[in-house]
Formats: sequence, structure tokens, C-alpha cells
Amino acid sequence: MDEAGKLLWTPSEITKKESQLYDYMQWLRKQKRLEFHNYEELWQWSIDHLADFWESLWTYFDIQSHTPYTSVLEYAQMPEVQWFQGSTLNYAEHIFRNATSAHPAILFQSERQSLTEISWDQLRSDTAKLQHFLKQVGVQQGDRVVAFLPNIPEATVSFLATNALGAVWSSCSPDFGASSVLDRFKQIEPKVLIAVDGYTYGGKSFDKTAVVQALAEQLPSLEHIIFIPYLNKNAHLAGTNQVTPWQKALANTATQPSFTAVPFDHPIWVLYSSGTTGQPKAITHSHGGVLLEHLKYHAFHNDTRPGDRYFWFSTTGWMMWNFVQAALLRAATIVLYDGSPGYPNLNILWEMAEKAQIHHFGTSAPYLVACMKKDLQPGKDNDLSQLRSISSTGAPLPPEAFDYVYQKIKKDLWLCSMSGGTDVCTAFVGGNPLSPVYEGEIQCRALGCALYAFDHNGQILKDEVGEMVITEPMPSMPIYFWNDPDQIRYLTSYFAMYEGIWRHGDWVKISPKGSLIIYGRSDATLNRQGIRIGTAEIYRSVNKIPEILDSLVVNLELTGGRHYMPLFVVLPEGEKVDDVLRQKVKHQLRSDYTPRHVPDEIIQVSEIPYTISGKKMEAPVKKILMGIPLAKAANKDAMKNPQAMEFFKTFSIPE
Repeated sequence: MDEAGKLLWTPSEITKKESQLYDYMQWLRKQKRLEFHNYEELWQWSIDHLADFWESLWTYFDIQSHTPYTSVLEYAQMPEVQWFQGSTLNYAEHIFRNATSAHPAILFQSERQSLTEISWDQLRSDTAKLQHFLKQVGVQQGDRVVAFLPNIPEATVSFLATNALGAVWSSCSPDFGASSVLDRFKQIEPKVLIAVDGYTYGGKSFDKTAVVQALAEQLPSLEHIIFIPYLNKNAHLAGTNQVTPWQKALANTATQPSFTAVPFDHPIWVLYSSGTTGQPKAITHSHGGVLLEHLKYHAFHNDTRPGDRYFWFSTTGWMMWNFVQAALLRAATIVLYDGSPGYPNLNILWEMAEKAQIHHFGTSAPYLVACMKKDLQPGKDNDLSQLRSISSTGAPLPPEAFDYVYQKIKKDLWLCSMSGGTDVCTAFVGGNPLSPVYEGEIQCRALGCALYAFDHNGQILKDEVGEMVITEPMPSMPIYFWNDPDQIRYLTSYFAMYEGIWRHGDWVKISPKGSLIIYGRSDATLNRQGIRIGTAEIYRSVNKIPEILDSLVVNLELTGGRHYMPLFVVLPEGEKVDDVLRQKVKHQLRSDYTPRHVPDEIIQVSEIPYTISGKKMEAPVKKILMGIPLAKAANKDAMKNPQAMEFFKTFSIPE
């Protein structure tokens, strides 16, 4: 069983008192006469008095509404919730009120472009010019503008111009295949597409003009394309009407964007579930909901301050890209990187952290584990003196990776392991600048997030592993799924297990001190002889074995009550699975957990299959091993490395 993690970092009194969270608590004391002695007391108040809490954020962050709200919160049962009815606002307007000449708006680097700055003046001017062009081609409030773009400044400009108009944004990364993009964009019937000709990744160039032409031909709602010759400056779309090059679209005299005030619950963007096993869910969020949520999380749980350099490795196909843009709400400088985090080597992002003087470095758990396995020493090889925090998401961060951060990256550092999702475009649990960091533990439940562990009967579990649930609404929960008029997919996705209560699909344990451990997806649970095991438990143990670079585990329920649990592993080049490795795995899992955690077989593979957003594809692998054809088990276009599935197609389950 897991034991309490060891203490790794404690914030100094100066760190605490300089934090935005501390400032907010002092503000509550002075303005609302509310006294809280610690974070847990503040969190409890925030969920017991939801309307008071979110209304306090409205005032604290000085939300600019063009009309007053008539009520803060009205609901009988989730998901039928109404927030700040009567208010009208604009997300982009809140970003541009931070415009300053004191620091840049964007820092950008790619595999082909050295670090460069984009000023607030340039961002504002480019946004105004693109907005002017979008108006010219007929984009109005509520229309959809979609993007097939890498993580480049033009993507930020495109989002802001769309948002300022009150139009609805949606984006896919150019590493998506044509059918995967169509599965997403067709659902929302876009009027305008903004696209590149290709991109570079891992030192290789990928021409995507054929994909863009396919989108033009197969999106019947499309009226115009804005084309960015990113890979090749001479690129063009042949035989496609209504195409304007990016530079021409910006060739007008507009200098100031205008802002369309929309209702609080007006759609801001459409994000998508991974789509690996079916049509992606078109998850739609509201202007006001994500505005309040992003201000809250960035200020209180990430301590993002004006002038901070904020980086998160992401693509435009992952909700973390949207979350990065939100740092502009805090007057921070966002740092964008387009390319592979491993090219020419894994140190490239740490080198950029030095050059860009990054304060907040965001990444995924697999990246930190990869750095650990390679024994990188970023703190020794790079000047990370400006670095205040490292945030990690995408998968549970194993305890060894916590230790690695403090041993090889920086001792005086705030490590913020967080977890949330595309579903809410934020984190349910994450960082707390007032509290210590313990090995293997997420610091806290986020303010305003009534998160608990439930058993199968809907009873709260204390210091035990259970289903992660949210019992009260949050403003950034989806307003709906696009094209789901009866809310059947929405209700099935979150409210099928416990009526009126959001079940997220993760295993979680909440400690008496309020910290948390997430054990992986509950829908990928290993039901081992009646005992439920989280896949993250297996990975935590296996990660301690240096010879294993990556792994994936599934459990198959066979006829006659039999079970078969194989562990698939990636080893260094030239290495093979042998009896020594088998004994290491067996000993490690028995020592950390129980004999039930020991796999029936260890099988070597060349790579583990991942979704484009970087999640291990446990459920699709299980389906394939159970005999479901690949075409039905997984959508190849939604995969980062579809060739990795070929091994599992031919794998035979032992009799």
C-alpha cells in the first residue's frame, strides 16, 4: 500500500506572502470579513458557499461586464446550471486590458526559428487586422472559425481575433490525419479555416497541403480559407477557391480590435475528446465560465503574475494550448515552442528555459520520466535561476519523478502536479503555493471544486481509493456537447453512474491533510481476481526499474473465470527481456503493492501506442487483444504513433 510521501519542499514565508492566493485571503478578510487559518478552511468555504465564492472572484478580478448579472448561480441538479445570468462580456477583452510595453506578449521558438519576441502592440495590431478580415468574409457572432495550425504566434492571433468577434474557436494540430480533423470539424460546421502548408517535427518536414485541400473539399459549410505558408514560403493551394494568404489577410489599416460582448454562457470554443474509440465528443465551453476558471487557477494555483514567462509544451490539439493562452489574462508572457521535445535531444526545452528566463515550466509526466530515465541534469547543464515552478499533467507523476525534479533540476522549486481535463479546460486538483510538496502527491483540491472519492454506492471514502467525483457545479463544465440536442452523450459521459454528480473516470485517494494521489483511469481498471488495481500503480513501480523505458499494462477477462495480465515494455536498444528483468519486476511490484500486481507475462515491444495528446492507449489495446478489429478498436488518425498498434494485432493470447 502507499504510505505518506516524504516532504520535498516547503514554501518560505516570503513565497507565501508574495503569492496571489495569500493576497486573495487577505482581501477576503478585509472586504468580506472572512478569516481562514489555512488552505483547507478556504477550500471548504469555497464549496459550501459556491455563489459567494464565485461572486467574490468576479469582484476580486474586476470582471468587465457590459450588462449587470441578475443572479450568480441557479440550479437544481447538474448539468442544468445557470451562471451570472444577464451578464455580457468578452474573454479577449480581458486579455488586451493587460497590454503593456514593459514586457513582450509572446516568446516563440521552433526547430527552425531561434527565440523571438512579439510585443503586445504587435499582438494587438495583428489581432485587429485579422478580425477586420474575418468581418469582411462574413464571420459573425456564433460562427465557427477552425484552425489547422502548429503552436505558433499566428494561432494565438487567430484565436484572439475570432474570440473578440464573439465567434467560436476550434483547433487541431497538423499532425492529425485528414479523417481525424474531419471527424472533429464536420460536427461544428465551420465558416472559415485557417491552415498551414506543413510543419517540422524531429528534424523532418511534413507537407500537409493535401490534407488542407481535403478539408476544403469535405467541409461543405466552409466559405473561406486563410492559408499560412509556414513550411514553404512559396506554398499555395491548387484548385481551391476562396483562399487568402495570411499576409494578405492582414494587409489592412486596422490597429485596434473591437470586442463583442456575449452572454456569460455563450460558447467560446469547442474542444474534443481523444476520439480513439469513436467519434470525438465536441465539448463546448462558455466565455464566462472559462474566464473565471482560468483567472482563478492561474492566479491562485499557478501563481502566474504580471511579467512572468509562462511555458507549457503543447500542441493546438490539446486543451493545455488553450490554458497557456489564458496566462495572458494574468499579464504574463506566454512562451510557445513548435517542434519535438526530444530533438535534437531532450535538453532542448531546458535550454530554452534558460534563454527565455522561464518562470513557470509546464510539461507532461512522461517527459519528466523520460528525462529521468536518460539521467539528464537540467539544473547542472542550464541556468534555471529564474524558474519558480514546474507543472506536470497528462498522466500521474510517479514518486521517483518528484525526487528527480528536486535532485537534478532545482532544489528550491514549487512542483505542481495537476490533473483535470479537456472536459473542463482546467485542473480539478493541483498546486498550492501555501503548502508543502510531498513525494508522489498532488497538493490540493482546487478552490470551488467539490471533489471527493466515492465508493460504488456513492458514499464518501476517506483516505481510501475511490471514483473521483465532483458533487457541485463549476463554471467551466461544458455548457453542452455540440450536436447533442438531447444531451444523451453529455449525460452518459459524466452522470451515468451517480445521478446529478459528475464522475470523472479516475481513481483517487484524498489524504487527511488534503493532498491527493491519482491512480489512473477507472475505465482502464485492472480487475484482478476481484481486486481493482489502478494502472498508475503498476507504472509507478515499473518506473523504478531503469532498464524499462516505457510500459503498458492491461488485464483481460477470459472464459472460465480466467484472467491474463500482460505487461508490455520498451527496453533500450539491444536489450531483451530475460529472467533477471522478470525477477526485478516481480520483486518491485510485490514490494510496493501485492502479488496481484505482478503481471502474468512481460512482453517486449518497440513502442507503446499513444493518443496525439500523449495518453497511453490501454483501452484500445485491450479491445484489440480481445479480438476487436483495429478499425473498430481505435481511430488511427487520433494516434500519435499508429504503427505501434501493429504488434498487438498479431499478438496471441496464451491458452
